[in-house]
Amino acid sequence: MPNQKILYITTEMYPYQEDSNMAAVVNKMALKMHQEGNDVRVFMPRFGQISERKFQLHEVIRLSGMNIIINDLDQPLIIKVASLPGERLQVYFIDNEEYFKRKQYYFDDEGTPFDDNDERAIFFARGVIETIKKLNWVPDVIHLNGWMASFVPIYLKTYYESDTYFKDAKIVLSLYNEKDAAFDKNIGEKLKFDNISGLKALDNPSVQSFVIESMNYVDAVVKGDEFLDENLDKAFKETSTAKSEYLDVDSINQLY
Repeated sequence: MPNQKILYITTEMYPYQEDSNMAAVVNKMALKMHQEGNDVRVFMPRFGQISERKFQLHEVIRLSGMNIIINDLDQPLIIKVASLPGERLQVYFIDNEEYFKRKQYYFDDEGTPFDDNDERAIFFARGVIETIKKLNWVPDVIHLNGWMASFVPIYLKTYYESDTYFKDAKIVLSLYNEKDAAFDKNIGEKLKFDNISGLKALDNPSVQSFVIESMNYVDAVVKGDEFLDENLDKAFKETSTAKSEYLDVDSINQLY
């Protein structure tokens, strides 16, 4: 069924990241859907490792300039855009000096998770939602990839619950084996600032607990990796949300 508006929200995509299954899968899915005549957009963080010159990123002034309040602090939202090399497929990058300039993704050089990973995910989720609304482009399908993207459905179904903009969009969550890490113990207070409380994930807040939590807020869950880690696989088996085993890229449109 072509002519769908498909939004990919991801933390990784080839060629911006080169050596992960997630990056390769998202690239192939987005390209296939684009080439089949769908209106496809991709949103991802502008991590410090992504070369603006190499990939010809440029700031979109009309979309930038918004402030997002995280934990009572104003954080400026900068939107950059590029076309996927060799393709007319637009990739939007969520940027902020405080959260995304550093050269590592989620862990410092010693392997310690960043204290503000939770805030970075909140900023990313809200940045994507607010920018889509500013674009005045309403997706039919929202496909989430990567743990930061798992904050999007939680926000859509709580903080943005009374906002009808995304009411008809169907949300698909892909599960991947990502390295788990604990979140800052004050994450509950930060979410409470956005009137979000009562999440089971807050009992033991971590990358994985929020991915598992987000399964309750989406329309379909699919395995992004063929074999999942024990905890993730258990949650996948137990969820009452519609689910699909691993699909090759040629079959993904059946899910949509």
